[in-house]
Amino acid sequence: MSSINKLLSILCYSLLPIFGTTGMKGQTLSDNRIPVENLAVSRTDDKLFIAMDLDVSVLTLKSDQEMIFTPLLTNGKDSLNLPPVWIAGRNRYYHHVRNTPATVSMQLYRSGTRKTIEYHTLIPYEKWIGTATLSANYETCGCCDEPLRNDTYALTTLALEKKEPKVFQPAFIYIRPKAKQKINQIEGSAYIDFPVNRIEIHENYRRNPEELKKILATIDHVKNDSDAQITGIRIKGYASPEGTYANNVRLAKGRTQTLKEFVRKQYTFPDSLFSTDSEPEDWEGLERFVTASDLPNKEGILRLIQSDLAPDVKEQKIKSTYRNDYAYLLREVYPGLRHSDYAVQYEVRAYSDLEEIKALLKTQPQKLSLNEMYLAAQDMEPGSDEYNATFETAVRMFPQDEVANLNAANTAMRLHQLKQAGVYLDKAGNTPEAVYARGIYAALSDDYETARRYFNEAKDKGIDGTEKMLLQIEECIAYQNENQK
Repeated sequence: MSSINKLLSILCYSLLPIFGTTGMKGQTLSDNRIPVENLAVSRTDDKLFIAMDLDVSVLTLKSDQEMIFTPLLTNGKDSLNLPPVWIAGRNRYYHHVRNTPATVSMQLYRSGTRKTIEYHTLIPYEKWIGTATLSANYETCGCCDEPLRNDTYALTTLALEKKEPKVFQPAFIYIRPKAKQKINQIEGSAYIDFPVNRIEIHENYRRNPEELKKILATIDHVKNDSDAQITGIRIKGYASPEGTYANNVRLAKGRTQTLKEFVRKQYTFPDSLFSTDSEPEDWEGLERFVTASDLPNKEGILRLIQSDLAPDVKEQKIKSTYRNDYAYLLREVYPGLRHSDYAVQYEVRAYSDLEEIKALLKTQPQKLSLNEMYLAAQDMEPGSDEYNATFETAVRMFPQDEVANLNAANTAMRLHQLKQAGVYLDKAGNTPEAVYARGIYAALSDDYETARRYFNEAKDKGIDGTEKMLLQIEECIAYQNENQK
C-alpha cells in the first residue's frame, strides 16, 4: 500500500467511530463488473471520505483491454466524478506507463497482479452531497481506446444530513470531604424575668419555670445522647436600653453570671465547661424590631438608633421625641430585649459502620460528618435515588461548605435540575473540580464555548478526563454549526 493510501486508511478508521458510517460488505457484481466490498462513507465538518475494496480477482481482461472504474456522486442537477481507477491488460498497462506524464497522478493497476485494490479518496464536503447517490461507472475499452462497454450502477444513497443531534454525556467528579472533628452546637434564647434592678433569679417568677426548663432540656438532649459529649456551654445575657448604660452593664453581667450558676448547679459539669458574655443594651434587637414594624415615627427612631450618639443620650432622645412610640416599645418590645442566648457545644463520635451511617442519614443526619456521608454514598448505586438523596442531605446539613455544594451540584446536574445546580455551583469555590463542574453545567445548558473554556482551564489544572469532555464539546459545536447553515 502506498504511503498516501496508508495515511487515508488511518484517517478513515479514526473518523468512522466519530462521524458515522454507511457500510456495505460483500457486494458481488455480475457481467464482468468489479465486486465492491467494505464500502465506507464518513464526513467531518468540511471533508467527505470514501473508502471501498475492489475485488479485481474476478476481472478478466485481454492484453489490449482496460477497465476504468469511476465512482461518482449525483443528486438532482449536482454531480461529481471522483478519481478513477484504471485496471489494464499487459499492453495497455505499459502504454500508460510509457505515455503518461510524470506530473499526472493516475491510479493504474495491471490486471492479474493483485486480488484487491483499496480505494480511498478525500474530497471537500458540500451540503448537496449529504443525500447524494454514490454510483460506480464501469467503462471497458479495447485497443486504441475503442469503447466496448459503459455501465453505471448505484452503490448506496448517503444520509449524512440526517445525523442525530449530538447529546453531551457528562462524567461527574465527586470530591471526598476531609475527615474533621465533629463539633456541633444547639442554640436557643431564654427570657428570664428578673425583679426590677436586681440580678437574682426567682425560679417560679412569671414565666421563669418554662424558660429555665427550656435551657435544661437543651442540655439534657445532648447529655443523654450516648454518641455525644458536651464540650462547652455558652451563655450571653442582654439588657434592654431603658435606664443608664452603667447600670445596664451591671445588670447584664450579674444576671448572666446568676443564670450560669443556676445551670451549673443542676449538673456535675466542671466550671471550665462554661463561658459567659453580656451585652448591656440590645440595640441590634431593637433595630430589627423597629425595621419590621409599622410605627408612625419608624424612620426617625431608626435614625436615632443608628446614630453615633452615646447610648444614654440616644435612649433619652427617643423617649422625649417620640413619646407614644417609646411607650409602646417600653411596654411591648423592651421585655423581649432582656434575654439570654445560650449554646450547647458538643462532639459526636465517629462512625465507621456503613449500615449505621445509612440509618443515621434517615433519622439523625446532624450526627454525621460530610466525610461519613460520602463514604456511605460510595456503597450505593451512582445515580440511584438513595445516592442522590445522600448528597442532598449533605448540602442541607452543611449549606456553606464548598465540597458539599460541589457534590450537590453534580447530583442536581445528573437529575437535569440545572437551576438548582447553578445555586450550588455559586457556593462551590474555585477548585479545579469546581471549574470542571462548571464546564459540565455550561455544556448541559448548550453554552459550548463557555464549556470549552472551563474544560480547558480544568485540564490546565490537572483534572483527568477533560480530553473526553472537550472531544464531545467539539462534536456538539460541529453539529450546532452544521445545523445553522
